[in-house]
Amino acid sequence: MILNAQEGIQVVGEAANGAEAVSKATQLDPGVVLMDIRMPVMDGVEATDRICRSTRAKVLVLTMYDIDEYVYDALRAGASGFLLKDVRRNELVDAVRLVHDGEALLAPSVTRRLITDLVRRGAARPDLTQRLAELTDRETLTLRHLARGLSNAEIASAMVVSQHTVKTHVSNLLTKLDLRDRVQAVVFAYESGLIAPGIG
Repeated sequence: MILNAQEGIQVVGEAANGAEAVSKATQLDPGVVLMDIRMPVMDGVEATDRICRSTRAKVLVLTMYDIDEYVYDALRAGASGFLLKDVRRNELVDAVRLVHDGEALLAPSVTRRLITDLVRRGAARPDLTQRLAELTDRETLTLRHLARGLSNAEIASAMVVSQHTVKTHVSNLLTKLDLRDRVQAVVFAYESGLIAPGIG
């Protein structure tokens, strides 16, 4: 009801469980899927993984469970955003629009937990570290800024370039690293060892 009442947003389908969500996402080709985590038949993490692999839809996870394993698994599965169910209506609507437009969105508490979890998991993965060599120096610097949570405008200011140039760098690094969006880029930056908390 909240989303249908918004101009420019149309709810094209609803699903009672994860398997139905995958089926409907495949049939209806939505721009954004609003996904719960705990569901019967198939949980939200597996459903997110299947949707991200087989459709163009961006997945925004909305759940009451602020638990590390769910956060991390959902993001690894390809989710572009993760919000808790206590989010305000206008924030939910804004989140759907942002994710649709290719941005990524994480609740602040989720970002802290994600970083803590990535650090706890230990050493950088060599396979990811090698992939960093594919980036130019400017793309690598852009990735560092992304991982620190900077917006395109803030990155442009820090690098003394235009926002258009930043968007080009972001697009290029996502393509080279085969990543879906900015959230995946943040995960990659930490897992590859490019950046760690307090080091930028």
